[in-house]
Amino acid sequence: MLLTAAIWGFAFVAQRAGMEFVGPFTFNGIRFALGTISLLPLLLLKGNHRKSPDDTKNSWNKDLLISGLLLGFVLFVAATLQQIGMVYTSAGKAGFITGLYVILVPAIGIFMKKRTSINIWIGALIAVFGLYYLSVKENFGIGNGDLLVLFSALFFAFHILLISNFSPRMSAIRLSIVQFAVCSLLSLLTAFFTEAIILEDILKAAIPIIYGGVFSVGVAYTLQIVGQKHAHASAASIILSLESVFAVLGGWLILSEQLSVRGMAGCMLMLSGMVLSQVNPGIFQGLFSKKNKTFNKHEI
Repeated sequence: MLLTAAIWGFAFVAQRAGMEFVGPFTFNGIRFALGTISLLPLLLLKGNHRKSPDDTKNSWNKDLLISGLLLGFVLFVAATLQQIGMVYTSAGKAGFITGLYVILVPAIGIFMKKRTSINIWIGALIAVFGLYYLSVKENFGIGNGDLLVLFSALFFAFHILLISNFSPRMSAIRLSIVQFAVCSLLSLLTAFFTEAIILEDILKAAIPIIYGGVFSVGVAYTLQIVGQKHAHASAASIILSLESVFAVLGGWLILSEQLSVRGMAGCMLMLSGMVLSQVNPGIFQGLFSKKNKTFNKHEI
């Protein structure tokens, strides 16, 4: 899971570097095409073994295609806003702002009549203060790039909620292949009408595109599936939220990006809020319960 977070964090650097040569739609179009192709071997290895003739979870059916189309469209909007936003902001800031989906998911869940615990509200409040220090300027304005990435985090949150609704009923790998293919197609179609697609420029951006497609989409997705088989969901969310830290680290090491003291304080607050939002609320109850009011010398 930690390796997955590292791959995703450094992907922000690849996205930032790749756009020095190609436009955001071209980058995303090729990136998600490579991600789609990289999942095909995993599909072949997994096979198509059904438990019974009535089991349609591992088949290409109408529900899977419709769900994949919807997910692909939402992913297209989220990835587009993020990619365009990164033209005007740093990889590190984009990583932290995108990470707010950890809090936005349960917050949006309120409108779906899902219970939200107190630690999520506390974490959200801390993260908002962190976002203020990281992105809001002294004149109370927010940069265009940061604002676009913030909207992308909102759509990534919707994307996660949709996946949680669709994935239990169908193959996760097949669903991912469809949504990535749809996102790639929409991006390439938009690029065809809005950007100059030049082969020489694509070759110059080959390394960032390959990293963003094969590693960030294909390899990291596979590692996430394997890792979450042996990790608690809350623990997995905390570990994956560290992608924002790796984004800042990658931006500093590779792109020579610098953060002010105010920005670093904002990052720490946002990370604290994201982690706190994923902590089991029972821990807080345990800390203040009567049973924990006394300690012996061994416990201390």
